Amino acid sequence: MLMILSAWVTIFPTVLLAPAKHMWTLATSQGFIITFLSLSWMFLQDFNFANPLFFIDKISGPLAILTCWLFPLTMLASQSKMHLEPINRQQTYIFNLTFLQLMTLLAFTTPDLMLFFIFFEASLVPTMIVITRWGAQERRLEAGMYLAFYTMLGAIPLMIWISKFYSTHGSLLPTLTHTLHISQATTNYPGLLWTVYNMAFLVKMPLYCLHLWLPKAHVEAPIAGSMILAGTLLKLGGYGILRTSPLLQESDLSQTLFVMLIAILGILATALLCLRQTDLKSLIALSSVSHMNLVIAAVLISSPWSYSGAMVMMIAHGLTSSALFCLANTSYERTNSRTLILLRGMLLIFPLAGLWWMMIMLLNMGLPPSINFVGEVLIMLSLFNWSPIAFLIVAFNLIFTTAYTLYALWAAQRGPLPDHIKTLFPYQIREHLLLFLHILPGLLLILNPELIF
Repeated sequence: MLMILSAWVTIFPTVLLAPAKHMWTLATSQGFIITFLSLSWMFLQDFNFANPLFFIDKISGPLAILTCWLFPLTMLASQSKMHLEPINRQQTYIFNLTFLQLMTLLAFTTPDLMLFFIFFEASLVPTMIVITRWGAQERRLEAGMYLAFYTMLGAIPLMIWISKFYSTHGSLLPTLTHTLHISQATTNYPGLLWTVYNMAFLVKMPLYCLHLWLPKAHVEAPIAGSMILAGTLLKLGGYGILRTSPLLQESDLSQTLFVMLIAILGILATALLCLRQTDLKSLIALSSVSHMNLVIAAVLISSPWSYSGAMVMMIAHGLTSSALFCLANTSYERTNSRTLILLRGMLLIFPLAGLWWMMIMLLNMGLPPSINFVGEVLIMLSLFNWSPIAFLIVAFNLIFTTAYTLYALWAAQRGPLPDHIKTLFPYQIREHLLLFLHILPGLLLILNPELIF
């Protein structure tokens, strides 16, 4: 694993020493080569590798693969706008993305809880820099402040709890955690302890009511920031809850019923909010909140099926939401607008792009036999086993998800052609390749789910 991390670090000297003309090509090519090497190593280990510094298993392995896969795709997506900037700003941009990639990968693969917390929080710094420096709108500083304060305030209880846990047990390694919860001291309010301790993860996912930073961050962020934020950073919250749940004393779901009710409410409320969005990026961001609240509900149920459903949903959502932001960016680069009413009629100009829109929107909707559908079925079955009433409430989400997905597809692609977009430059091979590489892992997982599950 140290070899993989060293390989990722080599992108820094490549960017620093490469001639300006070939910098993006070299960085992207090197990213793809290192990604394939990383994937090969993880498959050779069969998702079963542990030492005092690195840790790969069935939870961290798929998310680490997703992190490696998305990095070269962010390089592909960023080139058209960024190559117009001065060379030193382009280098700083790639440095920030590489550092963010490293922090996320280390957070997914470190065995020590305190190191996980450090890397979890360190990912905030490059994310903030990318949003506040390269954001497209004038409110990017406000979005950066929202992101910083939400993340830091949620992290304080987690840091206190980790410190207390270490002082009590003398270890933070997961190899010992399967037996440690037996010796955990009982508390009078286990549900409150679970909520406060997991606040950092619930903010990161985010739980409904703690989600206000996410639409702002997505709307203001450049394309690479949106892709990494939706693809991997939101998954740090789910991974943190899944990884640390054995450390807490076994609490009945009735103790955390309040959080479950908020998550179920959030699934429906954000899906309904998507129906009245005028900004395409804001719509995709709120759909991410809806999917992540479904993951929170699955994690709270704590059954083998629900955990499997949460993992499948996180991987599927990481690929699909990143692809949706790429589509939104391709439209934005041509029209300088993300307002849905100004994008209509694009299907008449770009019929092949319309095919990408339809495929990715259907994946987001969870159409069978996609892995998005498999994740939703596993979570729905777990919900039904826990409470048929909760299942019926969440089932409305399927209707709302279909409605806002078709609304976005219709508003952005169909309708009369406005005068201002009759002359647009065609889609480049780079953009078709970018969208194909987002869909390819999903298609491979349909054919062979055992690749990572």
